[in-house]
Amino acid sequence: MCSPGEAPPGPAPAGDLPPEWETDDERMAFLFSAFKQSREVNSTEWDSKMAFWVGLVLARGRRRGAVRTCLRELQNGFERRGSVPLGLGTVLRELLRRGKLQRESDFMASVDSSWISWGVGVFILKPLKWTLSSVLGDSKIPEEEEVLIYVELLQEKAEEVYRLYQSSALSSHPVVALSELRSLCAGLCPDERTFYLLLLQLQKEKRVTILEQNGEKIVKFARGLHAKVSPMNDVDIGVYQLMQSEQLLSQKVESLSQEAEKCKEDARSACKAGKKQLALRCLKAKRRTERRIEELHSKLDAVQGILDRIYASQTDQMVFNAYQAGVGALKLSMRDVSVERAENLVDQIQELCDTQDEVAQTLAGVGINGLEMDSEELEQELDSLLQDSSKDSLDLPPIPQKVLGAPISDAELEAELEQLSVSAGDVAQKTPSASSEPKTAVGLNL
Repeated sequence: MCSPGEAPPGPAPAGDLPPEWETDDERMAFLFSAFKQSREVNSTEWDSKMAFWVGLVLARGRRRGAVRTCLRELQNGFERRGSVPLGLGTVLRELLRRGKLQRESDFMASVDSSWISWGVGVFILKPLKWTLSSVLGDSKIPEEEEVLIYVELLQEKAEEVYRLYQSSALSSHPVVALSELRSLCAGLCPDERTFYLLLLQLQKEKRVTILEQNGEKIVKFARGLHAKVSPMNDVDIGVYQLMQSEQLLSQKVESLSQEAEKCKEDARSACKAGKKQLALRCLKAKRRTERRIEELHSKLDAVQGILDRIYASQTDQMVFNAYQAGVGALKLSMRDVSVERAENLVDQIQELCDTQDEVAQTLAGVGINGLEMDSEELEQELDSLLQDSSKDSLDLPPIPQKVLGAPISDAELEAELEQLSVSAGDVAQKTPSASSEPKTAVGLNL
């Protein structure tokens, strides 16, 4: 069956379906029709219909979060007004060919699933059918109840299981009981079959290994996100047995503690009732129980001490391996490097730098096209130009300090006119070649 022990899911909600699902009857009639025998008849229609259903099938699996499906479940999910898609089988065959889906039987055959009880039963009941499936490949349309797996969704959920374990308290131990891991993943895996498929995916990725010991299954995880798990060895089995002993001793200590408390209460009740002998017997039983608790505590401390030493030795081994790998890498990188070669290289670099400096100095001292001049001559010529410019400067009247635009009185104007007249007279005396007409004009103005 596609979903053993579960009711088949109902039709998909309207929000998960395309808009034309309820509005475009003509297009939906085309999409619900069967595929042509050959794609070559009309490749455009064939590809359009295939793209529509491929996207819808993959989206439905991701929305439901279920890694398993089958043809019948999809037909029920995509039922429309009493009709089911006639080409879903062809769509599933195409998804199998693309690797988006995989038959559950083929997936289990690719991994060692002998530790799964229901897997062994399926192998025994249907060996011929599974063998034919592996021989024929994915060219055959899957049957209605043949279980298929969403490959990408299975990988993502397996990664979630691994990260959930790494972030839990169980990751402090190298191995864990399958029952404890199942309880940890109860919220992530809705049923036991899905849980086993996720473990098989992790086993396929070499991130877990599973062993059955004394009727109980043990799971060993890889120590690191990208590490590969090592095979289960005697040390792992011994550690698991010590862990079981620690758990049993802790449960026994808790049980005896409750028993000692009960004896104490019984003794108190007997004292209140005046039954002295009964109270003494209860106190003796309490003392015996407390001695047993002390003995169990000492044994529990010894077991925990051994476990701590084992974990410390594993950490030391990991650090040692890291050091060894680092030394090997350092030796490999320094294989062609020595002190003599480094000194020789530095000397060569220094010699080349000196040569470059000499070449630059030589090139900088060369005159081009006879333009090389003495700098002292240029400085003397510059000084002579400065002296000539200072001789040509004229004695000009001082710059007025009055603010432009302010009102000026007649007295101030006459005083300024007298200053200009005096200045003009001085200039006329210094330049005898000047005409006498300006003097007459000035005198007339006075």
